[in-house]
Amino acid sequence: MPVLQFKGKTAIDCYHHTVPHHTLEFDGKLSVLEKGEKPGLDGNLIIEGDNLIALKALLPTHAGRIKCIYIDPPYNTGNEGWVYNDNLTQPQFKEWIGKTVGKEGEDATRHDKWCCMMYPRLQLLKELLRDDGAIFISIDDNEVASLRMLMDEIFGENNFVATIVWQNVYTVKNSASYLSDMHDFVILYAKQKENWKRNLRPRDEDTDEDYDNPDNDPNGSWISHALQSRNFYSKGTYRIVCPGGRIIEGPPPGTYWRLSEDNFWKAHTDKKVWWGKEGNNLPRVKEYLKDVKKGVVPSTWWPYQYAGSNSGAKVQLRRIMGDLEVFVTPKPVELIRRIIELSCDKDSIIMDSFAGSGTTVHAILELNQEDGGNRKCILVQIPFETKEQEKEKLNICEKITAERVRRVIQGYAFKTPKGKKEQVQGLGGSFTYARVGNPLFGEYRDLGTQLPAYEELAKYIFYTETSRDFDRKVMNEKTGKIGEHHGTSYYLLYTPDGQQDRRLDMEWLKALDKTEKNRNLVVYCEKLWAHRDDLAKYALETKRTVRPMIVPFNLK
Repeated sequence: MPVLQFKGKTAIDCYHHTVPHHTLEFDGKLSVLEKGEKPGLDGNLIIEGDNLIALKALLPTHAGRIKCIYIDPPYNTGNEGWVYNDNLTQPQFKEWIGKTVGKEGEDATRHDKWCCMMYPRLQLLKELLRDDGAIFISIDDNEVASLRMLMDEIFGENNFVATIVWQNVYTVKNSASYLSDMHDFVILYAKQKENWKRNLRPRDEDTDEDYDNPDNDPNGSWISHALQSRNFYSKGTYRIVCPGGRIIEGPPPGTYWRLSEDNFWKAHTDKKVWWGKEGNNLPRVKEYLKDVKKGVVPSTWWPYQYAGSNSGAKVQLRRIMGDLEVFVTPKPVELIRRIIELSCDKDSIIMDSFAGSGTTVHAILELNQEDGGNRKCILVQIPFETKEQEKEKLNICEKITAERVRRVIQGYAFKTPKGKKEQVQGLGGSFTYARVGNPLFGEYRDLGTQLPAYEELAKYIFYTETSRDFDRKVMNEKTGKIGEHHGTSYYLLYTPDGQQDRRLDMEWLKALDKTEKNRNLVVYCEKLWAHRDDLAKYALETKRTVRPMIVPFNLK
Protein backbone atom coordinates (compact mmCIF):
# COMPACT_ATOMS: atom_id res chain seq x y z
CA MET A 1 0.00 0.00 0.00
CA PRO A 2 1.44 3.44 -0.89
CA VAL A 3 2.07 5.61 2.17
CA LEU A 4 2.37 9.35 2.57
CA GLN A 5 5.76 10.77 3.56
CA PHE A 6 6.03 14.19 5.16
CA LYS A 7 8.52 16.14 7.23
CA GLY A 8 8.30 15.07 10.86
CA LYS A 9 6.54 11.77 10.27
CA THR A 10 9.19 9.64 11.99
CA ALA A 11 8.85 11.75 15.14
CA ILE A 12 5.05 11.95 15.06
CA ASP A 13 4.42 8.27 14.28
CA CYS A 14 4.22 7.20 17.95
CA TYR A 15 3.66 10.60 19.52
CA HIS A 16 0.16 9.70 20.72
CA HIS A 17 1.73 7.10 23.03
CA THR A 18 4.01 9.65 24.69
CA VAL A 19 1.44 12.42 25.22
CA PRO A 20 1.08 12.57 29.03
CA HIS A 21 -2.25 11.77 30.64
CA HIS A 22 -3.99 14.83 32.05
CA THR A 23 -6.92 15.19 34.40
CA LEU A 24 -10.24 16.77 33.43
CA GLU A 25 -11.55 19.46 35.78
CA PHE A 26 -15.26 20.32 35.89
CA ASP A 27 -16.60 23.87 36.00
CA GLY A 28 -20.07 23.81 37.52
CA LYS A 29 -20.69 27.51 36.84
CA LEU A 30 -20.27 27.13 33.09
CA SER A 31 -22.18 23.84 32.99
CA VAL A 32 -25.91 23.56 32.32
CA LEU A 33 -27.27 20.84 34.57
CA GLU A 34 -30.72 19.48 35.27
CA LYS A 35 -32.11 19.47 38.81
CA GLY A 36 -30.12 17.08 40.97
CA GLU A 37 -27.52 16.44 38.26
CA LYS A 38 -23.83 16.78 39.10
CA PRO A 39 -20.99 17.60 36.68
CA GLY A 40 -19.53 14.40 35.25
CA LEU A 41 -18.38 12.43 32.25
CA ASP A 42 -21.59 10.49 31.69
CA GLY A 43 -23.72 13.09 29.89
CA ASN A 44 -23.05 15.73 27.26
CA LEU A 45 -19.55 17.08 27.72
CA ILE A 46 -17.79 20.20 26.45
CA ILE A 47 -14.03 20.12 27.06
CA GLU A 48 -11.91 23.23 26.78
CA GLY A 49 -8.34 22.52 25.76
CA ASP A 50 -6.00 21.08 23.16
CA ASN A 51 -7.86 18.18 21.57
CA LEU A 52 -4.75 15.97 21.49
CA ILE A 53 -4.43 16.15 25.28
CA ALA A 54 -8.20 15.94 25.81
CA LEU A 55 -8.50 12.81 23.68
CA LYS A 56 -5.71 11.15 25.66
CA ALA A 57 -7.42 12.14 28.92
CA LEU A 58 -10.66 10.49 27.71
CA LEU A 59 -9.08 7.12 26.89
CA PRO A 60 -9.45 5.57 30.38
CA THR A 61 -13.20 6.20 30.43
CA HIS A 62 -14.25 6.26 26.76
CA ALA A 63 -11.93 3.98 24.77
CA GLY A 64 -14.04 1.81 22.48
CA ARG A 65 -17.31 3.56 23.44
CA ILE A 66 -17.83 6.21 20.74
CA LYS A 67 -20.26 5.18 18.00
CA CYS A 68 -19.74 8.11 15.65
CA ILE A 69 -17.02 10.74 15.31
CA TYR A 70 -17.45 13.86 13.21
CA ILE A 71 -14.58 16.32 12.87
CA ASP A 72 -14.14 19.50 10.90
CA PRO A 73 -10.37 20.14 11.08
CA PRO A 74 -8.64 23.16 9.50
CA TYR A 75 -8.90 22.85 5.72
CA ASN A 76 -5.40 24.37 5.50
CA THR A 77 -6.41 26.95 2.92
CA GLY A 78 -3.78 29.41 4.11
CA ASN A 79 -6.46 31.89 5.21
CA GLU A 80 -7.57 30.30 8.49
CA GLY A 81 -4.84 31.58 10.81
CA TRP A 82 -4.47 28.24 12.61
CA VAL A 83 -1.33 27.73 14.71
CA TYR A 84 0.76 24.58 15.12
CA ASN A 85 1.24 24.10 18.87
CA ASP A 86 2.08 20.43 19.52
CA ASN A 87 5.01 20.58 21.92
CA LEU A 88 7.48 18.11 20.46
CA THR A 89 11.15 18.47 21.38
CA GLN A 90 12.78 17.91 17.98
CA PRO A 91 14.37 21.05 16.44
CA GLN A 92 12.13 21.03 13.37
CA PHE A 93 9.03 21.26 15.59
CA LYS A 94 10.57 24.01 17.71
CA GLU A 95 10.64 26.10 14.53
CA TRP A 96 6.94 25.50 13.94
CA ILE A 97 5.48 25.93 17.44
CA GLY A 98 3.39 29.04 17.94
CA LYS A 99 3.56 30.20 14.34
CA THR A 100 0.57 30.68 12.07
CA VAL A 101 0.52 28.21 9.20
CA GLY A 102 1.00 30.18 6.00
CA LYS A 103 -0.39 30.19 2.48
CA GLU A 104 0.65 28.08 -0.47
CA GLY A 105 3.95 29.41 -1.83
CA GLU A 106 4.69 31.28 1.40
CA ASP A 107 5.05 28.27 3.71
CA ALA A 108 7.02 25.35 2.27
CA THR A 109 6.03 23.10 5.20
CA ARG A 110 2.33 23.99 5.23
CA HIS A 111 1.15 20.49 4.30
CA ASP A 112 3.74 18.81 6.54
CA LYS A 113 2.45 20.76 9.55
CA TRP A 114 -1.13 19.77 8.79
CA CYS A 115 -0.20 16.07 8.51
CA CYS A 116 1.82 16.22 11.75
CA MET A 117 -1.10 17.86 13.52
CA MET A 118 -3.65 15.32 12.24
CA TYR A 119 -1.67 12.06 12.58
CA PRO A 120 -1.65 11.59 16.39
CA ARG A 121 -5.20 12.89 16.73
CA LEU A 122 -6.48 10.34 14.23
CA GLN A 123 -4.64 7.61 16.14
CA LEU A 124 -6.39 8.53 19.39
CA LEU A 125 -9.78 8.94 17.72
CA LYS A 126 -9.45 5.42 16.37
CA GLU A 127 -8.86 4.09 19.90
CA LEU A 128 -12.00 5.85 21.14
CA LEU A 129 -14.26 4.39 18.42
CA ARG A 130 -16.41 1.32 18.98
CA ASP A 131 -15.67 -1.67 16.77
CA ASP A 132 -18.96 -0.93 14.97
CA GLY A 133 -18.30 2.81 14.85
CA ALA A 134 -17.36 5.20 12.05
CA ILE A 135 -15.61 8.53 11.59
CA PHE A 136 -16.74 11.32 9.24
CA ILE A 137 -14.27 14.09 8.34
CA SER A 138 -15.11 17.32 6.51
CA ILE A 139 -12.40 18.49 4.12
CA ASP A 140 -11.89 20.27 0.81
CA ASP A 141 -9.44 19.97 -2.08
CA ASN A 142 -6.50 21.45 -0.14
CA GLU A 143 -5.88 18.32 1.95
CA VAL A 144 -8.29 15.66 0.72
CA ALA A 145 -5.53 13.64 -0.95
CA SER A 146 -3.31 13.78 2.13
CA LEU A 147 -6.24 12.89 4.40
CA ARG A 148 -7.16 9.82 2.37
CA MET A 149 -3.60 8.50 2.60
CA LEU A 150 -3.38 9.21 6.33
CA MET A 151 -6.69 7.43 6.89
CA ASP A 152 -5.64 4.46 4.76
CA GLU A 153 -2.51 4.11 6.90
CA ILE A 154 -4.15 4.58 10.31
CA PHE A 155 -7.61 3.03 9.81
CA GLY A 156 -6.71 0.68 6.96
CA GLU A 157 -7.65 1.13 3.32
CA ASN A 158 -10.06 -1.81 3.64
CA ASN A 159 -12.10 0.26 6.12
CA PHE A 160 -12.76 3.08 3.67
CA VAL A 161 -16.52 3.36 3.11
CA ALA A 162 -17.19 6.38 0.88
CA THR A 163 -16.42 9.95 -0.04
CA ILE A 164 -19.58 12.02 0.35
CA VAL A 165 -19.88 15.12 -1.82
CA TRP A 166 -21.77 17.84 0.02
CA GLN A 167 -23.12 20.79 -1.98
CA ASN A 168 -22.28 23.49 0.56
CA VAL A 169 -22.86 26.42 -1.84
CA TYR A 170 -25.76 26.79 -4.27
CA THR A 171 -24.85 29.98 -6.17
CA VAL A 172 -22.04 30.37 -8.69
CA LYS A 173 -19.32 32.88 -7.78
CA ASN A 174 -18.65 34.95 -10.88
CA SER A 175 -15.45 36.22 -9.27
CA ALA A 176 -13.87 32.73 -9.39
CA SER A 177 -10.55 32.68 -11.25
CA TYR A 178 -11.10 29.20 -12.66
CA LEU A 179 -14.16 27.19 -11.54
CA SER A 180 -16.64 28.16 -8.86
CA ASP A 181 -16.30 25.73 -5.92
CA MET A 182 -19.70 24.50 -4.76
CA HIS A 183 -18.90 21.44 -2.68
CA ASP A 184 -16.91 20.00 0.21
CA PHE A 185 -16.07 16.38 0.91
CA VAL A 186 -16.99 14.24 3.91
CA ILE A 187 -14.62 11.27 4.13
CA LEU A 188 -16.13 8.20 5.79
CA TYR A 189 -14.13 5.34 7.35
CA ALA A 190 -15.33 2.57 9.65
CA LYS A 191 -13.34 1.22 12.59
CA GLN A 192 -14.06 -2.29 11.31
CA LYS A 193 -16.01 -2.16 8.08
CA GLU A 194 -17.51 -5.62 8.50
CA ASN A 195 -19.08 -4.54 11.80
CA TRP A 196 -20.37 -1.12 10.73
CA LYS A 197 -23.98 -0.98 9.52
CA ARG A 198 -25.46 2.12 7.94
CA ASN A 199 -29.04 3.17 8.54
CA LEU A 200 -31.48 3.84 5.74
CA ARG A 201 -32.36 7.42 4.95
CA PRO A 202 -35.91 8.33 6.04
CA ARG A 203 -38.41 8.56 3.19
CA ASP A 204 -40.16 11.82 2.39
CA GLU A 205 -42.41 13.26 -0.34
CA ASP A 206 -39.45 13.85 -2.65
CA THR A 207 -38.27 10.24 -2.47
CA ASP A 208 -41.80 8.92 -3.09
CA GLU A 209 -42.85 11.22 -5.95
CA ASP A 210 -41.39 8.99 -8.69
CA TYR A 211 -43.65 6.06 -7.73
CA ASP A 212 -46.78 5.70 -9.85
CA ASN A 213 -49.33 3.06 -10.87
CA PRO A 214 -50.15 3.48 -14.59
CA ASP A 215 -51.38 -0.12 -14.98
CA ASN A 216 -53.55 -0.17 -11.83
CA ASP A 217 -51.34 -2.83 -10.25
CA PRO A 218 -53.16 -4.13 -7.12
CA ASN A 219 -49.82 -4.02 -5.25
CA GLY A 220 -49.87 -0.23 -5.44
CA SER A 221 -47.44 2.40 -6.73
CA TRP A 222 -44.15 1.31 -8.23
CA ILE A 223 -41.04 2.32 -10.15
CA SER A 224 -39.17 0.03 -12.53
CA HIS A 225 -35.54 -0.97 -12.97
CA ALA A 226 -33.83 -2.26 -16.10
CA LEU A 227 -33.72 -6.03 -16.44
CA GLN A 228 -30.30 -5.87 -18.10
CA SER A 229 -27.03 -5.34 -16.25
CA ARG A 230 -23.35 -5.26 -17.18
CA ASN A 231 -22.49 -7.84 -14.50
CA PHE A 232 -21.91 -11.29 -15.99
CA TYR A 233 -24.64 -13.81 -15.23
CA SER A 234 -24.40 -17.28 -16.77
CA LYS A 235 -28.20 -17.70 -16.88
CA GLY A 236 -28.84 -14.22 -18.27
CA THR A 237 -28.74 -14.67 -22.07
CA TYR A 238 -32.15 -16.14 -22.97
CA ARG A 239 -34.66 -15.12 -25.68
CA ILE A 240 -37.81 -13.17 -24.68
CA VAL A 241 -41.12 -12.90 -26.53
CA CYS A 242 -42.99 -9.78 -25.42
CA PRO A 243 -46.79 -9.83 -24.77
CA GLY A 244 -47.19 -7.45 -27.74
CA GLY A 245 -45.43 -9.92 -30.10
CA ARG A 246 -41.94 -8.40 -30.29
CA ILE A 247 -39.12 -10.95 -30.11
CA ILE A 248 -35.98 -9.99 -28.17
CA GLU A 249 -33.20 -12.46 -28.99
CA GLY A 250 -31.22 -11.56 -25.89
CA PRO A 251 -30.01 -8.69 -23.71
CA PRO A 252 -28.38 -5.65 -25.38
CA PRO A 253 -24.70 -6.18 -26.36
CA GLY A 254 -22.34 -6.18 -23.40
CA THR A 255 -25.11 -6.86 -20.85
CA TYR A 256 -26.92 -9.79 -19.24
CA TRP A 257 -30.44 -10.28 -17.88
CA ARG A 258 -30.35 -9.94 -14.09
CA LEU A 259 -32.88 -12.75 -13.54
CA SER A 260 -32.77 -16.35 -14.68
CA GLU A 261 -35.38 -17.34 -17.26
CA ASP A 262 -37.52 -19.20 -14.69
CA ASN A 263 -37.46 -16.32 -12.20
CA PHE A 264 -38.18 -13.78 -14.93
CA TRP A 265 -41.33 -15.52 -16.13
CA LYS A 266 -42.45 -16.07 -12.54
CA ALA A 267 -42.13 -12.30 -12.01
CA HIS A 268 -44.19 -11.80 -15.20
CA THR A 269 -46.90 -14.15 -13.91
CA ASP A 270 -46.96 -12.18 -10.64
CA LYS A 271 -47.39 -8.95 -12.70
CA LYS A 272 -44.03 -7.63 -11.47
CA VAL A 273 -42.71 -6.88 -14.98
CA TRP A 274 -43.47 -3.71 -16.94
CA TRP A 275 -43.52 -4.10 -20.75
CA GLY A 276 -44.64 -0.58 -21.64
CA LYS A 277 -48.12 0.49 -22.68
CA GLU A 278 -47.95 -1.44 -25.96
CA GLY A 279 -46.36 -4.52 -24.36
CA ASN A 280 -43.24 -4.41 -26.57
CA ASN A 281 -40.64 -2.47 -24.56
CA LEU A 282 -37.49 -3.98 -23.10
CA PRO A 283 -38.89 -5.52 -19.91
CA ARG A 284 -38.31 -3.73 -16.61
CA VAL A 285 -38.70 -5.14 -13.10
CA LYS A 286 -41.07 -3.36 -10.72
CA GLU A 287 -40.14 -2.12 -7.25
CA TYR A 288 -43.18 -1.39 -5.08
CA LEU A 289 -43.38 1.55 -2.73
CA LYS A 290 -44.91 -0.67 -0.04
CA ASP A 291 -41.73 -2.80 -0.05
CA VAL A 292 -39.33 0.09 0.54
CA LYS A 293 -41.21 2.08 3.17
CA LYS A 294 -38.43 1.43 5.70
CA GLY A 295 -36.22 3.98 4.00
CA VAL A 296 -33.90 4.91 1.15
CA VAL A 297 -30.35 3.69 0.65
CA PRO A 298 -28.22 6.82 1.23
CA SER A 299 -26.08 8.07 -1.63
CA THR A 300 -22.75 9.91 -1.77
CA TRP A 301 -24.37 13.07 -3.22
CA TRP A 302 -25.80 15.37 -0.53
CA PRO A 303 -27.39 18.49 -2.10
CA TYR A 304 -27.89 21.59 0.00
CA GLN A 305 -31.65 20.97 0.21
CA TYR A 306 -30.85 17.74 2.07
CA ALA A 307 -27.76 18.63 4.13
CA GLY A 308 -27.88 22.42 4.44
CA SER A 309 -25.48 25.06 3.17
CA ASN A 310 -22.74 27.35 4.45
CA SER A 311 -24.93 30.43 4.07
CA GLY A 312 -27.81 28.81 5.94
CA ALA A 313 -25.47 27.82 8.77
CA LYS A 314 -24.20 31.40 9.05
CA VAL A 315 -27.73 32.78 9.26
CA GLN A 316 -28.67 30.29 11.98
CA LEU A 317 -25.53 30.95 14.02
CA ARG A 318 -26.05 34.69 13.75
CA ARG A 319 -29.62 34.31 15.04
CA ILE A 320 -28.42 32.31 18.03
CA MET A 321 -25.27 34.26 18.88
CA GLY A 322 -25.92 37.75 17.53
CA ASP A 323 -22.74 39.81 17.63
CA LEU A 324 -20.77 36.91 19.16
CA GLU A 325 -20.72 35.01 15.84
CA VAL A 326 -17.05 34.66 14.82
CA PHE A 327 -16.89 31.56 12.60
CA VAL A 328 -16.59 32.18 8.87
CA THR A 329 -17.84 28.74 7.78
CA PRO A 330 -19.87 27.05 10.54
CA LYS A 331 -21.36 23.71 9.57
CA PRO A 332 -25.16 23.47 9.23
CA VAL A 333 -27.20 21.44 11.68
CA GLU A 334 -28.72 19.56 8.74
CA LEU A 335 -25.33 18.13 7.70
CA ILE A 336 -24.61 16.73 11.16
CA ARG A 337 -28.15 15.39 11.47
CA ARG A 338 -27.71 13.40 8.25
CA ILE A 339 -24.45 11.95 9.55
CA ILE A 340 -26.01 10.92 12.86
CA GLU A 341 -29.13 9.50 11.18
CA LEU A 342 -26.87 7.50 8.86
CA SER A 343 -24.61 6.01 11.51
CA CYS A 344 -26.17 6.06 15.00
CA ASP A 345 -28.94 4.60 17.10
CA LYS A 346 -30.87 6.52 19.75
CA ASP A 347 -28.41 5.74 22.57
CA SER A 348 -25.12 6.43 20.78
CA ILE A 349 -22.24 8.58 21.99
CA ILE A 350 -21.05 11.02 19.33
CA MET A 351 -17.78 12.95 19.45
CA ASP A 352 -16.56 16.12 17.76
CA SER A 353 -13.00 17.06 18.71
CA PHE A 354 -12.85 20.16 16.45
CA ALA A 355 -16.12 21.47 17.87
CA GLY A 356 -16.08 25.05 16.56
CA SER A 357 -19.47 26.66 17.16
CA GLY A 358 -21.00 23.49 18.64
CA THR A 359 -23.17 22.46 15.70
CA THR A 360 -22.81 18.76 16.52
CA VAL A 361 -24.46 18.90 19.94
CA HIS A 362 -27.15 21.23 18.52
CA ALA A 363 -28.03 18.54 15.97
CA ILE A 364 -28.10 15.84 18.65
CA LEU A 365 -30.39 17.85 20.91
CA GLU A 366 -32.78 18.38 18.00
CA LEU A 367 -32.91 14.68 17.20
CA ASN A 368 -33.35 13.70 20.84
CA GLN A 369 -36.28 16.07 21.19
CA GLU A 370 -37.92 14.74 18.01
CA ASP A 371 -37.61 10.99 18.63
CA GLY A 372 -37.09 10.74 22.39
CA GLY A 373 -33.53 9.52 21.91
CA ASN A 374 -30.80 9.50 24.56
CA ARG A 375 -27.81 10.33 22.35
CA LYS A 376 -24.83 11.91 24.12
CA CYS A 377 -22.18 14.18 22.73
CA ILE A 378 -18.57 15.00 23.61
CA LEU A 379 -17.19 18.24 22.20
CA VAL A 380 -13.57 19.35 22.42
CA GLN A 381 -12.56 22.89 21.52
CA ILE A 382 -9.28 24.74 21.98
CA PRO A 383 -9.78 28.14 23.69
CA PHE A 384 -7.86 30.11 21.02
CA GLU A 385 -7.58 28.94 17.42
CA THR A 386 -5.74 32.02 16.19
CA LYS A 387 -3.25 34.54 17.58
CA GLU A 388 -5.89 37.26 17.21
CA GLN A 389 -8.32 35.40 19.47
CA GLU A 390 -5.60 34.88 22.07
CA LYS A 391 -4.61 38.55 21.90
CA GLU A 392 -8.23 39.61 22.34
CA LYS A 393 -8.70 36.95 25.07
CA LEU A 394 -11.70 35.61 23.14
CA ASN A 395 -12.05 32.11 24.56
CA ILE A 396 -14.19 30.60 21.83
CA CYS A 397 -14.86 27.37 23.73
CA GLU A 398 -16.41 29.33 26.59
CA LYS A 399 -17.86 32.31 24.71
CA ILE A 400 -19.05 30.60 21.51
CA THR A 401 -19.17 26.79 21.73
CA ALA A 402 -20.63 26.46 25.23
CA GLU A 403 -22.71 29.64 24.95
CA ARG A 404 -24.39 28.44 21.76
CA VAL A 405 -25.26 25.11 23.37
CA ARG A 406 -26.56 26.92 26.45
CA ARG A 407 -28.86 29.10 24.35
CA VAL A 408 -30.09 26.16 22.29
CA ILE A 409 -30.93 24.28 25.49
CA GLN A 410 -32.60 27.20 27.28
CA GLY A 411 -34.04 29.12 24.32
CA TYR A 412 -33.08 32.40 22.68
CA ALA A 413 -34.48 35.39 20.82
CA PHE A 414 -33.42 37.10 17.59
CA LYS A 415 -34.54 39.97 15.40
CA THR A 416 -35.70 39.41 11.84
CA PRO A 417 -34.37 41.64 9.01
CA LYS A 418 -37.53 43.71 9.50
CA GLY A 419 -36.74 44.22 13.19
CA LYS A 420 -39.39 41.86 14.56
CA LYS A 421 -38.32 39.92 17.66
CA GLU A 422 -38.74 36.16 17.39
CA GLN A 423 -38.48 33.74 20.32
CA VAL A 424 -37.07 30.23 19.82
CA GLN A 425 -38.03 27.66 22.43
CA GLY A 426 -35.19 25.72 24.08
CA LEU A 427 -34.56 22.08 23.17
CA GLY A 428 -33.82 21.06 26.75
CA GLY A 429 -30.92 18.93 27.88
CA SER A 430 -27.73 19.55 29.83
CA PHE A 431 -23.95 19.52 29.58
CA THR A 432 -20.89 19.51 31.79
CA TYR A 433 -18.16 22.05 31.05
CA ALA A 434 -14.67 20.71 31.69
CA ARG A 435 -11.10 21.86 31.16
CA VAL A 436 -7.95 19.91 30.53
CA GLY A 437 -6.22 19.97 33.92
CA ASN A 438 -2.78 19.04 35.19
CA PRO A 439 -0.67 16.13 33.95
CA LEU A 440 -1.23 12.98 35.98
CA PHE A 441 2.53 12.59 36.47
CA GLY A 442 5.37 14.96 37.22
CA GLU A 443 8.34 15.64 34.96
CA TYR A 444 10.21 12.53 36.12
CA ARG A 445 7.14 10.31 36.09
CA ASP A 446 6.56 10.83 39.77
CA LEU A 447 3.20 12.10 40.99
CA GLY A 448 4.40 15.68 41.11
CA THR A 449 3.73 18.21 43.84
CA GLN A 450 -0.04 18.23 43.34
CA LEU A 451 -1.20 14.66 43.88
CA PRO A 452 -3.90 13.38 41.48
CA ALA A 453 -7.32 12.56 42.84
CA TYR A 454 -8.00 8.92 43.70
CA GLU A 455 -10.44 8.46 40.80
CA GLU A 456 -8.05 10.02 38.27
CA LEU A 457 -5.28 7.60 39.22
CA ALA A 458 -7.70 4.67 39.44
CA LYS A 459 -9.10 5.09 35.94
CA TYR A 460 -5.59 5.56 34.51
CA ILE A 461 -4.35 2.34 36.16
CA PHE A 462 -7.39 0.35 35.09
CA TYR A 463 -7.09 1.51 31.49
CA THR A 464 -3.35 0.84 31.22
CA GLU A 465 -3.82 -2.62 32.76
CA THR A 466 -6.85 -3.72 30.74
CA SER A 467 -7.24 -1.36 27.77
CA ARG A 468 -10.88 -1.13 28.83
CA ASP A 469 -12.93 1.86 29.91
CA PHE A 470 -13.29 2.54 33.59
CA ASP A 471 -16.62 2.22 35.43
CA ARG A 472 -16.64 4.55 38.42
CA LYS A 473 -19.68 2.73 39.84
CA VAL A 474 -17.48 -0.30 40.52
CA MET A 475 -14.77 1.78 42.21
CA ASN A 476 -14.70 1.60 46.01
CA GLU A 477 -12.11 3.92 47.49
CA LYS A 478 -12.61 2.46 50.95
CA THR A 479 -11.81 -1.14 49.97
CA GLY A 480 -9.45 -0.07 47.20
CA LYS A 481 -11.14 -2.09 44.46
CA ILE A 482 -11.25 -0.20 41.15
CA GLY A 483 -12.54 -2.89 38.78
CA GLU A 484 -12.17 -6.36 37.37
CA HIS A 485 -11.57 -7.89 33.96
CA HIS A 486 -11.20 -11.47 32.72
CA GLY A 487 -10.97 -13.02 36.18
CA THR A 488 -8.59 -10.44 37.63
CA SER A 489 -9.46 -7.84 40.27
CA TYR A 490 -7.60 -4.55 40.38
CA TYR A 491 -6.98 -2.57 43.57
CA LEU A 492 -5.51 0.83 44.35
CA LEU A 493 -4.35 1.55 47.91
CA TYR A 494 -3.63 5.26 47.73
CA THR A 495 -4.47 8.51 49.52
CA PRO A 496 -4.19 11.80 47.61
CA ASP A 497 -3.61 13.91 50.74
CA GLY A 498 0.04 12.86 51.10
CA GLN A 499 -0.40 12.45 54.86
CA GLN A 500 -0.51 8.66 55.04
CA ASP A 501 0.55 5.70 52.95
CA ARG A 502 -1.89 2.86 52.37
CA ARG A 503 -0.10 -0.44 52.57
CA LEU A 504 -0.47 -3.93 51.22
CA ASP A 505 0.12 -6.36 54.08
CA MET A 506 -1.01 -9.86 54.96
CA GLU A 507 -3.77 -8.57 57.24
CA TRP A 508 -5.32 -6.63 54.31
CA LEU A 509 -5.00 -9.64 52.01
CA LYS A 510 -6.66 -12.07 54.42
CA ALA A 511 -9.55 -9.64 54.92
CA LEU A 512 -10.35 -10.02 51.20
CA ASP A 513 -11.15 -13.71 51.50
CA LYS A 514 -14.74 -13.02 52.53
CA THR A 515 -15.61 -10.79 49.56
CA GLU A 516 -13.16 -11.44 46.71
CA LYS A 517 -14.12 -14.19 44.26
CA ASN A 518 -11.44 -13.73 41.58
CA ARG A 519 -8.25 -15.76 41.76
CA ASN A 520 -5.94 -13.09 40.40
CA LEU A 521 -5.23 -9.79 42.12
CA VAL A 522 -3.28 -6.77 40.91
CA VAL A 523 -2.70 -4.37 43.81
CA TYR A 524 -1.21 -0.91 43.40
CA CYS A 525 -0.13 0.35 46.81
CA GLU A 526 1.98 3.05 48.40
CA LYS A 527 3.74 0.65 50.78
CA LEU A 528 4.38 -3.08 50.46
CA TRP A 529 4.59 -4.75 53.86
CA ALA A 530 4.25 -8.31 52.67
CA HIS A 531 7.37 -10.36 52.01
CA ARG A 532 7.53 -12.34 48.78
CA ASP A 533 7.71 -15.58 50.82
CA ASP A 534 4.48 -14.65 52.59
CA LEU A 535 2.83 -13.88 49.24
CA ALA A 536 3.99 -17.23 47.83
CA LYS A 537 2.61 -19.06 50.87
CA TYR A 538 -0.68 -17.14 50.58
CA ALA A 539 -0.97 -18.08 46.89
CA LEU A 540 -0.35 -21.74 47.71
CA GLU A 541 -2.96 -21.82 50.47
CA THR A 542 -5.69 -19.79 48.74
CA LYS A 543 -4.99 -20.62 45.06
CA ARG A 544 -4.96 -16.84 44.54
CA THR A 545 -2.08 -14.97 42.90
CA VAL A 546 -1.11 -11.45 43.93
CA ARG A 547 0.89 -9.00 41.80
CA PRO A 548 1.92 -6.03 43.95
CA MET A 549 2.74 -2.72 42.22
CA ILE A 550 4.26 0.28 44.01
CA VAL A 551 2.84 3.77 43.45
CA PRO A 552 4.31 5.68 41.68
CA PHE A 553 7.35 3.60 40.70
CA ASN A 554 5.52 0.74 38.97
CA LEU A 555 3.00 2.90 37.13
CA LYS A 556 3.18 2.18 33.43
